[in-house]
Amino acid sequence: MTLLVSSPAAVLVDPATTVTLRRQVLRPRETEAEVAAAMTHPRLLAVGVPDGDRLLACALAQPEPCPDPVGGGSPWRLRGMATDPDHRGRGLGASVLARLLDEVAARGADVVWCNARTPAVGLYSRAGFVVVGEPWADPVVGPHVRMAVSLPRPG
Repeated sequence: MTLLVSSPAAVLVDPATTVTLRRQVLRPRETEAEVAAAMTHPRLLAVGVPDGDRLLACALAQPEPCPDPVGGGSPWRLRGMATDPDHRGRGLGASVLARLLDEVAARGADVVWCNARTPAVGLYSRAGFVVVGEPWADPVVGPHVRMAVSLPRPG
C-alpha cells in the first residue's frame, strides 16, 4: 500500500518573508538588503509554502505592463519565484504558481507575464504560459525567455 503525502498548501505571505529564499535560490551574489530593496510596488503580492519559520517555495507578483504585446488590459508580472533546492520535484512550485494566479485574477488581472529562466519553462508551460518574446541571456543570471498566460475572468 502506498500512502500519498500531500504537500503543504500555498498561502498569502508577507513579501518580506520571501527575501531569504529568493536570495538563496535566485540572487546569491546579492545581499538580503539588495533583494529586499526591489520590493517597492505598493500592490506587491506574495505567496509561499511555509514550513515553520521558513518558506519552502515562494513567488511575487505586481501590476506591471509587459514589454511584449500579450493582450489584456490589466497585466501583472510574476517575479521572484523560488523553491528550496532540497524540496524540488514535490509540486511546491506548481502549488505556489496556481495560488498566485488565483490571487491576481481575484484582483483583476487578465494576463500574467514573467521573465522565465529557461530551466523553469516547463513549469510555466504546464500552467498555461506561452513564450511571447525572444530568448536572451542575462550576463549574471543566465538564459531567459518571456512568457505569459491569459486568465479567465472571475465569476
